[in-house]
Amino acid sequence: MNTIENIQQSIKENLAVMLYFSAPTCNVCHALKPKLLEAINTNFKTFEIVSIDVSQEQELAAHFNVFAIPTVLIFLDGREFIRKSRHMSVDELIREIKRPYDIMTS
Repeated sequence: MNTIENIQQSIKENLAVMLYFSAPTCNVCHALKPKLLEAINTNFKTFEIVSIDVSQEQELAAHFNVFAIPTVLIFLDGREFIRKSRHMSVDELIREIKRPYDIMTS
Protein backbone atom coordinates (compact mmCIF):
# COMPACT_ATOMS: atom_id res chain seq x y z
CA MET A 1 0.00 0.00 0.00
CA ASN A 2 1.31 3.45 -0.92
CA THR A 3 1.38 6.27 1.58
CA ILE A 4 1.73 10.02 1.03
CA GLU A 5 5.00 9.86 2.97
CA ASN A 6 6.61 7.07 0.92
CA ILE A 7 5.53 8.65 -2.37
CA GLN A 8 6.95 12.03 -1.31
CA GLN A 9 10.15 10.24 -0.25
CA SER A 10 10.34 8.58 -3.66
CA ILE A 11 9.83 11.94 -5.40
CA LYS A 12 12.63 13.42 -3.29
CA GLU A 13 15.08 10.55 -3.80
CA ASN A 14 14.56 9.83 -7.50
CA LEU A 15 15.38 12.07 -10.45
CA ALA A 16 12.23 11.07 -12.35
CA VAL A 17 8.97 9.70 -10.93
CA MET A 18 5.69 8.87 -12.62
CA LEU A 19 2.52 8.51 -10.57
CA TYR A 20 -0.14 6.58 -12.46
CA PHE A 21 -3.65 6.94 -11.01
CA SER A 22 -6.20 4.40 -12.17
CA ALA A 23 -8.94 2.05 -10.96
CA PRO A 24 -9.91 -1.56 -11.68
CA THR A 25 -13.16 -0.41 -13.34
CA CYS A 26 -11.39 1.91 -15.81
CA ASN A 27 -10.98 0.29 -19.23
CA VAL A 28 -8.98 3.23 -20.62
CA CYS A 29 -6.56 2.86 -17.69
CA HIS A 30 -5.96 -0.80 -18.50
CA ALA A 31 -5.41 -0.14 -22.20
CA LEU A 32 -3.06 2.79 -21.59
CA LYS A 33 -0.90 1.43 -18.77
CA PRO A 34 1.12 -1.26 -20.64
CA LYS A 35 1.82 1.11 -23.55
CA LEU A 36 2.88 3.88 -21.19
CA LEU A 37 5.10 1.62 -19.06
CA GLU A 38 6.80 0.19 -22.13
CA ALA A 39 7.44 3.67 -23.57
CA ILE A 40 8.81 5.00 -20.25
CA ASN A 41 11.06 1.94 -19.73
CA THR A 42 12.32 2.08 -23.33
CA ASN A 43 13.10 5.81 -23.37
CA PHE A 44 14.17 6.57 -19.81
CA LYS A 45 16.47 4.38 -17.78
CA THR A 46 15.97 5.91 -14.34
CA PHE A 47 12.23 6.34 -13.92
CA GLU A 48 10.50 5.34 -10.70
CA ILE A 49 6.90 4.31 -11.49
CA VAL A 50 4.21 4.27 -8.81
CA SER A 51 0.76 2.87 -9.61
CA ILE A 52 -2.08 4.15 -7.47
CA ASP A 53 -5.50 2.50 -7.38
CA VAL A 54 -7.88 5.35 -6.56
CA SER A 55 -10.59 2.90 -5.47
CA GLN A 56 -8.26 1.78 -2.66
CA GLU A 57 -6.28 4.97 -2.07
CA GLN A 58 -8.68 7.93 -2.31
CA GLU A 59 -6.57 9.86 0.20
CA LEU A 60 -3.61 9.84 -2.24
CA ALA A 61 -5.78 10.96 -5.15
CA ALA A 62 -7.10 13.84 -3.03
CA HIS A 63 -3.60 14.76 -1.83
CA PHE A 64 -2.36 15.07 -5.42
CA ASN A 65 -5.60 16.78 -6.61
CA VAL A 66 -6.48 13.93 -8.94
CA PHE A 67 -10.18 13.88 -9.82
CA ALA A 68 -10.23 11.94 -13.11
CA ILE A 69 -8.68 8.67 -14.24
CA PRO A 70 -6.40 7.78 -15.76
CA THR A 71 -4.14 10.58 -14.55
CA VAL A 72 -0.37 10.67 -14.95
CA LEU A 73 1.84 12.97 -12.89
CA ILE A 74 5.48 13.28 -13.89
CA PHE A 75 7.94 14.65 -11.34
CA LEU A 76 11.42 15.67 -12.45
CA ASP A 77 14.01 16.62 -9.86
CA GLY A 78 11.37 16.72 -7.10
CA ARG A 79 8.91 19.03 -8.87
CA GLU A 80 5.68 18.28 -10.70
CA PHE A 81 6.49 18.75 -14.36
CA ILE A 82 3.58 17.21 -16.29
CA ARG A 83 -0.02 16.43 -15.40
CA LYS A 84 -2.22 14.60 -17.90
CA SER A 85 -5.72 13.24 -17.40
CA ARG A 86 -8.12 11.07 -19.37
CA HIS A 87 -7.18 11.12 -23.04
CA MET A 88 -3.44 11.34 -23.57
CA SER A 89 -0.99 10.40 -26.26
CA VAL A 90 1.87 8.20 -25.09
CA ASP A 91 4.13 9.56 -27.85
CA GLU A 92 3.32 13.15 -26.93
CA LEU A 93 4.02 12.46 -23.26
CA ILE A 94 7.40 10.88 -24.09
CA ARG A 95 8.31 13.90 -26.26
CA GLU A 96 7.40 16.31 -23.44
CA ILE A 97 9.57 14.42 -20.95
CA LYS A 98 12.53 13.74 -23.25
CA ARG A 99 14.26 17.12 -23.49
CA PRO A 100 14.28 18.07 -19.78
CA TYR A 101 15.07 14.45 -18.83
CA ASP A 102 18.02 14.34 -21.25
CA ILE A 103 19.34 17.65 -19.91
CA MET A 104 19.07 16.40 -16.31
CA THR A 105 20.79 13.09 -17.03
CA SER A 106 23.58 14.32 -19.31
